Amino acid sequence: MKEKIPSTYNVGIPAVLIMLLLQVQLLAKHTEREFDTARSLHVWQDTVPELQDSVLDLNFKNLKTKSVHKSIQDIALQGYATIPQFLKGEAAGLFLSEPTGEPGTPNYMFIRGISSPIFSNKDAYQNQPLIVLDGIPMIGPHPFSYMIQSYDIDRIGPENNLLSNIDIDNIASIEVLKDMASTAIYGPLAANGVIKIISKKSVTDNKRRISVNSFVGMANRPQVTTINGDYENRFRKQFYDLYTTDGRYNEDDTYPVYLSDSLNYRYYGVSDWSDSYYNNGLNYGVNARLSGGGRRSNFQFSLGTLQNSGIAEETNFKKYNARFQLDLQPLKWLFFHTNINAARLDRNRNQNLRNRYAMLAYIPDLSAPLAPNKDTYDAYKRILDKGFDDNYSNILEGNMTLHAQFGSFKLRSSTMVDYNEGFRDLFHHDDLMEGNSFASNYYGYSQRLIQESVASYDWKMDNSNFFVEAGNVLQWDLHKYNYAYAYKGINPNIKINLLNSDPNSGDFLNPTAFPRQLTYKFLDRTRHNLVSFFGRGTYNLQDKYTASLLLRYDGSSNAQPTNRWLFTPALSLGWNIKKEFMQDNNLIESFKVRASAGRLGILNTYDNISQGPVYTAQIGYTGNVIVPAYNGIAALVRPYEDGWIGYDMPWAYTDQANIGFDLSLSKRNFYLTLDAYVKENKNQVLTIPAYAEYGYEYSLESGMNVRNTGVELAFGGDIIPSVHSFRWNSGINLSINNNTLTALPGGLDEVVIQNRKLKVGERIDAFWLLKNEGIYQSDADVPEVNGVKKNYNGLTFKAGDPNWKDQNGDNRISSEDRVLQGNYIPKLTGSWQNDFFYKNFDLKVNLYFNLGRKILNQEMANRFDFINNENSKNVRVIKEITYWEKRGDYSKYPLYNPWSKVNAYQSSQDLFLENGSFMKLRQVSLGYNLTDLLSSRLGGGNVYVYIAANNLFTVSKYSGRDPEIANYLGYDEGYNMIIPRTFLMGFKLNL
Repeated sequence: MKEKIPSTYNVGIPAVLIMLLLQVQLLAKHTEREFDTARSLHVWQDTVPELQDSVLDLNFKNLKTKSVHKSIQDIALQGYATIPQFLKGEAAGLFLSEPTGEPGTPNYMFIRGISSPIFSNKDAYQNQPLIVLDGIPMIGPHPFSYMIQSYDIDRIGPENNLLSNIDIDNIASIEVLKDMASTAIYGPLAANGVIKIISKKSVTDNKRRISVNSFVGMANRPQVTTINGDYENRFRKQFYDLYTTDGRYNEDDTYPVYLSDSLNYRYYGVSDWSDSYYNNGLNYGVNARLSGGGRRSNFQFSLGTLQNSGIAEETNFKKYNARFQLDLQPLKWLFFHTNINAARLDRNRNQNLRNRYAMLAYIPDLSAPLAPNKDTYDAYKRILDKGFDDNYSNILEGNMTLHAQFGSFKLRSSTMVDYNEGFRDLFHHDDLMEGNSFASNYYGYSQRLIQESVASYDWKMDNSNFFVEAGNVLQWDLHKYNYAYAYKGINPNIKINLLNSDPNSGDFLNPTAFPRQLTYKFLDRTRHNLVSFFGRGTYNLQDKYTASLLLRYDGSSNAQPTNRWLFTPALSLGWNIKKEFMQDNNLIESFKVRASAGRLGILNTYDNISQGPVYTAQIGYTGNVIVPAYNGIAALVRPYEDGWIGYDMPWAYTDQANIGFDLSLSKRNFYLTLDAYVKENKNQVLTIPAYAEYGYEYSLESGMNVRNTGVELAFGGDIIPSVHSFRWNSGINLSINNNTLTALPGGLDEVVIQNRKLKVGERIDAFWLLKNEGIYQSDADVPEVNGVKKNYNGLTFKAGDPNWKDQNGDNRISSEDRVLQGNYIPKLTGSWQNDFFYKNFDLKVNLYFNLGRKILNQEMANRFDFINNENSKNVRVIKEITYWEKRGDYSKYPLYNPWSKVNAYQSSQDLFLENGSFMKLRQVSLGYNLTDLLSSRLGGGNVYVYIAANNLFTVSKYSGRDPEIANYLGYDEGYNMIIPRTFLMGFKLNL
């Protein structure tokens, strides 16, 4: 939006490179001055030389909302690999979900709430913001490969976090753009907000600069309480004592074999499995950057590497980065810029049984879980080591820009490329799978090519300025993957060979290493083209009043043919109150009011809406959703899964209005930013049950509207100004958000989808649960109406059953008695940053919090529902080795009859709904500036050393391990790793 003239469009190249960079440098000589600047701007930003400011940037600075309040030098002390991890809690209006502490895994980011219900991973993808790296709108992984999976747990590909593509030390600023004033220029891609990243620019003082930043640290293994068969036996015995007389509830009740013999040392002996499962992980990072040149020609080159290790199963994530930037001004009126960014990501992922079985679509005998002793677990790991699970991604971003300026008239032409590819090679030996070996291979890529042309004219008058620009953007997106897997190879040492090894064979496509009938192949490719035209006019009067009008016309190939195009406007207004009324007031440095309103289209993630009805079904051994066929010939197999797609479906769009003000005072460096907004997403598509009489299960219908409202506040300053070389600076940001479903397709008032209810007027992230009111101590306690006992879907309640509230008074408990309650997206998020400075020392303390949220403790529901879960073929109740770990507070739950037909411990009741609010001491760091001590040796450079600790403790009422690791539905299933406590030390050297 406010581009610099030759803007440093940073881009990335993934591939295989070597060492890399990680933390961000601190110009330690100017530590306090830069921190003050960052605080007043409320943005992470390094001091970097600008080649030239554009008129557009000058005109729009009154409207721009810079919403991240932390200095870029601070985030470099955390040692994280991904940008979302750095952003957590640092920007008002941005909520980050980090459902696992496993390094390198994807995180979900939501700006100003969620705008559509989330039922699966692919729905979470559709709520993600746009990431813009040096002007390049980055393309993310497409979620379409989830559609061939039986379980929505683990992606079949590498599932690496692609937002590890840039080293933090190369970043000059990060901005979270939320309102129409700042996002509308990015068009439909920005419907969920924008995270704008600007890389550091080259020096222009004809000097060569060298920066080296490095750290080393450790992820600390947790202290856990292990249990064994004796503990589990005593836990279950209390139920047998209550509800049985001879140790058997009925003829079908068979006590688990692995618990039936107390002399079985494997289960009743020492529980020391954690010594092999948990570990301390090594973290490190190193980065080197070289830059030089003058105003007419300059360059920058950097290399770096980083590793984040997990605390279990030897998980780790490695990345390698390289970046090159070149700026040239061959003529006074001509600028040339090119930028290339590359990254290679490698991840050693978890070895969860659940994730493995979900990937294999094969669940073996589960009658005996892994034994809780080290020898047994080590033997299991040796079998795992006979196979492999290789995951890696390559990323490349590039930008080439020509900028010509003829007086007040300017032309800019940019070609931008973003490309990422992922590989996963997987093999499991037959010793691991009851004699069935398994092999699979995944390769997929996403690529985006953008051609942007913009012409602008700046008309300067005596007391005003009028700036106009017009542009065209052509965007081509392509997503593709190939996936194949096979069972039961002819030799357990054959890793994978899906093709005949003899290319001269006339039938070489039929596999010889694996039986043809046990070989499965999938491929998919989807394209999306976007054409955009826009024009914008900005008027600035006396630097007091600013108005801007943006008009867009966008055409998408994923829209239906009858509704390809959408026209969207956006209006922004700014008023400089300081210049209007307070010119002579030295206390107030700045006081501005701004408002914006507008509309943006919402792109369809999938191309199926543009194609009309599809016919897919769940058929075959794997249970995958595929196009039904017999021997390659299409067949009619109902019911169809994906459902009916109607005609004349309009574009979905988002309307948003925002009003805010920014105030800064010269005294104590005080700043305050306040925003209030209303955002409504309309005409969204929802999959609803329909057309069963025609063989369909669902229909894709438009007409769903969701409204988000909220307030965002950021303020801070010097609590203690500089006194005797000591200063205390503090800053707080707060975000309040509430979502409401305002309309459903077809005028429906409510709809039930996948055990969830959506109801107009309610939140879209609410749980749909039965309300628990105690336990029936005897059969006589069960109420009776007209001679009929209270029942659950026809099953009469008895002693030991839960007393669920009869919401509609019909003396019958059913789904009609489930109510919407709670929410898993927090109502209030924020952080509190405190920075203390004394001479050359600095101490930084950051607290992060989520308030007003609920979590459903699925892990405890599974633990108490042991009767139904024992030997179950349900992948969601598989017992990991962590089953032998004491978790949760058992005293919170009543002793229902676990044999009851009413399924007493089902998770869809508020018995397992808990307060998920928390506050974390996210970071503490202590640094020292050595520049004064070493100034004679540094030759004008500077050096800074530090130690830091992350995630030190959590304050929460939640009884589980970590309230932050709930999944995208707000369920804590107990499978994910906790976010580890980490310690590190490092240095930053600039010469």
